[in-house]
This record gives sequence, structure tokens and C-alpha cells, in this order.
Amino acid sequence: MDEKSSSISHHRLLIVLLMVLLFGVIMIQYVCPSRSECQMLHHLGSWFKGGGASGSRSRGNEIQDGLQRDPYIAEDGALVRFVPRFNFTKADLNRVVDFNIKGDDVIVFLHIQKTGGTTFGRHLVRNIQLERPCECHAGQKKCTCFRPGKKETWLFSRFSTGWSCGLHADWTELTSCVPSRMDSGEVPENLPRNYYYITILRDPVSRYLSEWRHVQRGATWKASLHVCDGRSPTLSELPSCYSGDDWSGCSLQEFMDCPYNLANNRQTRMLADLSLVGCYNVSAMSEEERWAVLLESAKRNLRGMAFFGLTEYQRKTQYLFERTFNLEFIAPFTQLNGTRASSVEVPSETQHRILQLNRWDVELYEYARDLFLQRFQVARQQERRQARQRRQQERRRLRGRFTTKQGTQLKPTETPRQPDRHSVVTEEQHRGKADGDNVESEMLLPDWWDLDENSTMEDYMDNVEQW
Repeated sequence: MDEKSSSISHHRLLIVLLMVLLFGVIMIQYVCPSRSECQMLHHLGSWFKGGGASGSRSRGNEIQDGLQRDPYIAEDGALVRFVPRFNFTKADLNRVVDFNIKGDDVIVFLHIQKTGGTTFGRHLVRNIQLERPCECHAGQKKCTCFRPGKKETWLFSRFSTGWSCGLHADWTELTSCVPSRMDSGEVPENLPRNYYYITILRDPVSRYLSEWRHVQRGATWKASLHVCDGRSPTLSELPSCYSGDDWSGCSLQEFMDCPYNLANNRQTRMLADLSLVGCYNVSAMSEEERWAVLLESAKRNLRGMAFFGLTEYQRKTQYLFERTFNLEFIAPFTQLNGTRASSVEVPSETQHRILQLNRWDVELYEYARDLFLQRFQVARQQERRQARQRRQQERRRLRGRFTTKQGTQLKPTETPRQPDRHSVVTEEQHRGKADGDNVESEMLLPDWWDLDENSTMEDYMDNVEQW
């Protein structure tokens, strides 16, 4: 009796524990309906529901909360429901250019320091599917990117033409230098060449810290020309922050204390037209007025660029470039967060100082991020609308094919039988098995099938999903 009662007690205990466990799983789903809110708890709940961690992991890359997972959201953690802050015109958002690689069009890459431009520049010469791929050889810094059938480059960048307009040439330099460099006399005067400017931006604090670490290791960028209105700045207009050959070993405090440091608001300055403020002559106007003019110029130039990407959104950057230029990359971009800048532990007061030093870059980046995500949102909506239209056209085509075949088989005195609204009948079933001919089976679609935009769950999600 003692053994029997002990066994019953164990069974009751197991039942109680199992009920508690199931109750816990149910509460996880109730308290934390979103995976992003309670990720660890959802993993635990998925483990028990899916029968093991490995099964949950294998499905997690494809299905999330019962819906297909969007790689563009998953790779960078962007908000599903993006709320725009700025109003842009349709022309600003619908950015698709008619890039003719076989003609005379040129892509010009404005490479801002420490924005991930080196990685993106390598993508341009090594990772695009082209009829005539760029020729890159080991040990050579530059690749040959000729057009199909021509010995003329279609790409003006560090890894194709080198620093032809100076090391890390800015907007002011490139717009005045590139046309003269690319002019071969082959383009008629009445048919000017199209130059499509592109660039990459980065979070200002991360970019600033990355530049400091780069300078700390000995980088100087002394070869930069800073040409504006036909000349380089004088030493009085652009003093140096250090007296030796480089600034290696400088502390972050020293880097921030130099008032002539070009790292401050670098992205705004490099994207603006410096001739609007007297180039590097800071006495032409007050500092506040000067930077306000530069910021508006940078925003205007950014809107007018054929394309720009953000370091923090690699997959979206790839998507928008491919859609803008109708080119495809061979391998997908990778979101890497483990940079040298991310490994730097900076006190909150130091971060606040960096934000103050880069206040114009902060405003420019927020503006650029808003424009970037709105462009992505519009592009994805257009893509889904086009896909939905193709599906609807295919349904109408199938329905028309069946109607034609059905009409040829009915006798004049016969009237077609109305199909069941809740069933899909094949042509073979409609004719019956008495017909021995091997005729291709067609789908008989109900009348209401192609009249509703939300005829499938996929269409429904396309219509209601907000980005």
C-alpha cells in the first residue's frame, strides 16, 4: 500500500507541475504578445510548443508570430510602424533613375570618412551582376569598370578611378571636378552626360568616435585638397590640430578640444555647397548663420542625389540601390555592429559633448534617416502593389481560359450550372469522367474570386500592413 500511495503521489505531482508549466506558457503569450517585448520568454515558450530548441530555431528564420518574417525589418531592428517626421514630395520619395550603363551615364560615389564607404565601394566593383563585370586583380587598389563594348568607365569612385579629385573629395569638389575629368570629347554638346551622385551616411556619434580611433592610429588625410572656388584653403583659414607628422595617440579629449577639427559636423560640410558661405573663410558670416546655410544646402543636395544609404540599415541600403538603378548585387549586404567605435565605452557627459560638437550632423542624420525610411516604405508598397496586380491578372487570365473552354462545350439549349461559391471545381470534374480525352485540367474560379483586392491572406496583409 505504501508503494502504491507513493506512486499515486508522484503522478499527481507530475500532473500539477505539467499544469503549472502549461499555464506559464499561456501567460507568456498573454502578457507578451510580441517577441520583441519578451524575447527570452518567447524563446522558452516556443521551445515547449515546438518540441525543442532546435525546431524553434530552424523555423524562427522564416516564420514569426504566424507570419512570414520580413528580412528588411529583422536585420536592423527598425520599427515595424515607422512614423514620418518630415514632409517630402513624390519626386523626393519615388527615386528611380534611368541609368544607362551602355551609354554615357556615370555613378559618382561621394565617400565620407568612417561611414562604411570602403565596404560599400567594394560592393560596387565586386558584387554587382553586370554584363561586363569590373576587372579586379590581386595587389591592385583599383578595378577596371568599363561599359559593355567601350573602354570607358561607368563608375567614378575610389576603387575604380582612384582619388582623381582629391582624397575624400566632397560635394563642392566633385561637382566641379568630375565633369572635366570624365569629359572625353565623345559626348555631343547637345547630349550632356548624366552624373548620378550617391553617398553613405552614418550615425554622427558612432562616426565621430570611429574617426577619432582612426586618427589615433596615425591617419591624417593630408592629401585632401579641400578645393573650393578654384583654390585650396590657406593655413590661416584651415589650421592644423597637430604640429607633427600625424596625430597618433591623441586622446578623445584632445580630439574634441581642437576647434579646427574637420571631424566636427563632417557629413554636413562634405554634402553642402561650401561656396555659399565663402568656402573656408569663417569671417564671412557668424558661425550659427554659416552652419544653418550649410545644413540647408546639405539637405537639398541629399534630396537631389540619385541615392544615399545608411550604415545602420545595410539590407535596406542594398534594396534601395538595386531598385533605384535597376542593378542587382550578387551577395546580400551584412549588418555588422561590432566596429571599433562600438567597442569604445564613453561616459554620458562625453557623449553629450560629442552631440554638441556635431549638432548639425545630428540634425542632418535625422532628416536623412526619415527620408531614407520613407523611400523604403514607398518602394516596398509599390513592389507589393505590383505583385498584387500581377496575381489578380493571372487569376483573371485563368478564369478567362476556363470560361472560353466551358463555352465551347455547352450545347445551345444548355445553360451553365452556377458554381458553388465555396468550392473550386476543376474542368475535369465538371465534364465528368465519361470524357476520355486527355485535356489539360483548368481551374474553375468563382465569380467573386478576382473582384476583391483582399482575395488572399497575402493580399490582405499587403493592404493593412504599415511600415
